[in-house]
Amino acid sequence: MFKKIVDSTIFSGKCAKDHYRLLKRKVIFSMFLMVTIPLTIMLTINYFQYKSYHQNQIMLPLQEISEKTMHSFELFMEQQLAIIKFISITYNFESLKHKKTINKILISLKKEYKGFVDIGLIDSKGELISYAGPYSLLGKDYSMQTSYKETQIKGQYISNVFLGYRKNPHIVIAVQSFSNESQNFILRATISTDFFGRFIANMGLARQSDAFLINSQGIFQTNSLYYGNALEECPLKIINSHFQPYNFKKKDTKNRDIVIVSSAFTIADYILVIVQPYSVALKSWYDFKYDMVFVFLISLAIIFFAIVKLSNILVNRIKISEEHRESVLTELQHAQKLSSIGRLAAGVAHEINNPLAIINEKAGLLNDLIALSDNFDKKSKFTEISNSIVKSIERCRKITSRLLGFSRRIDVKIESIQVNDIIYEVVGFLEKETLYRKLDLILSLSDSVQPVFSDHGQLQQVFLNLLTNAFAAVENELGTIEIETKNSIKRGVIIKIDDNGCGMSQETIEKIFDPFFTTKKKEGTGLGLSISYGIIKKLGGKIFVESEPEKGTVFTIHLPEGSEEMETNYDKTKAKNSSY
Repeated sequence: MFKKIVDSTIFSGKCAKDHYRLLKRKVIFSMFLMVTIPLTIMLTINYFQYKSYHQNQIMLPLQEISEKTMHSFELFMEQQLAIIKFISITYNFESLKHKKTINKILISLKKEYKGFVDIGLIDSKGELISYAGPYSLLGKDYSMQTSYKETQIKGQYISNVFLGYRKNPHIVIAVQSFSNESQNFILRATISTDFFGRFIANMGLARQSDAFLINSQGIFQTNSLYYGNALEECPLKIINSHFQPYNFKKKDTKNRDIVIVSSAFTIADYILVIVQPYSVALKSWYDFKYDMVFVFLISLAIIFFAIVKLSNILVNRIKISEEHRESVLTELQHAQKLSSIGRLAAGVAHEINNPLAIINEKAGLLNDLIALSDNFDKKSKFTEISNSIVKSIERCRKITSRLLGFSRRIDVKIESIQVNDIIYEVVGFLEKETLYRKLDLILSLSDSVQPVFSDHGQLQQVFLNLLTNAFAAVENELGTIEIETKNSIKRGVIIKIDDNGCGMSQETIEKIFDPFFTTKKKEGTGLGLSISYGIIKKLGGKIFVESEPEKGTVFTIHLPEGSEEMETNYDKTKAKNSSY
């Protein structure tokens, strides 16, 4: 389903000024954007290319060291995690509960792998029921600790550095497993943080450099040479990136320019940070940067001044063109009305001729009866004929009145009107065509439709144009046209004209309100919908069109209840008329 929404406002007085002021702003913004985007792109490319060239001389070696060291850390942790997983799979829950078994496992771990301090078994309730190590931890409740909760959720866990029950910095590696009775348990091992220092010492950094580990909350996991000790908060704000080493330049707590390279671990919540003084002189880079920005700003100022001048000229010309277009559309409205009257002339003539013939016949018969009867003995017959004459004369008067009223020149006359009454009038014009073509015309007009302040004659023309198009789109004997009215939620009236005709394509919908665009070839002028759009626009309304080929078309009109200015003018006119 294709849909086009045409929003319209009253372009007069303050609204017109606001419209052109807004148009001028849009033109200035659009032209300024079109010019500045290429300049900005060029400036940005040059800036980052030149900056990247200098910074890479500093960053690349540090990034390589950071990445290699981070991978070494992760390989070590993955190895320790794999060992604990292997033990949890090899030994069942009952075996691990025995002190001899778990002591034997710890001895083997310390012998084959460096770093393990102790190992323990935690049951499903969080209680340490089996332990091997130098601390008195048997029976401790771990159910509220992060390591226990995270392991229950993820199945495995590598902790940050913390004190815990040992009151000594350490990390925990825990793995969840299940016994034969499907009871879950956690095998938990403690690793000393000494291996952190060994890895960092092997990085081979210069004396002025510093390297340390922090977690995602910025807490030191190892000691730093210049910024703090383990478990203290890092004063440097480190950016956490899990995709690749991240580097940036900033000032440290001692107001020194430093380069920071950070690499986040994927296996645990650790970030390796390398801090190095900004040792490479970048004076040429700064000079080039300032010159480039200065030239750019001067260029923008000149461009903006030229755009403002051109926009004033362009918008003034558009304003003159719009005013001329409005006057032309006014003339076209009148021409379209006269064209519509011509198409209806045959039907109107037929409507007038019938009552005139009746008048003539009854008048002749009345004369004959008067001539034949001296005593006036056919009084009832004369009365019947007289009533028929009166009815025919009244019918002629209504038809003639509608025709004359519709042919008057269009001048906006705001008054309180009932939309349903106008629709009944327009449908009256098309009654004969409806009967002749055997079309199904459905009127779903709400009795509760509220009055609106609008122009009677112009709305009459809009409805006639839309109904004429609907009649042209449907087939004889198969065509159905429905007219619906109802109150709008946002104060006003909604009118829908729905037909089951040939419908329109998206390309046609995009041009449907353009002047002189028609799909009727030689029969149409291409002005009906364009004029209708202009009328609805002047009356402050909106017009919607929905259509699909071979499925029909729906025109929807939203008429506002009326602005305060319309109501004031209507009250003044009403008061003036009542004073005569």
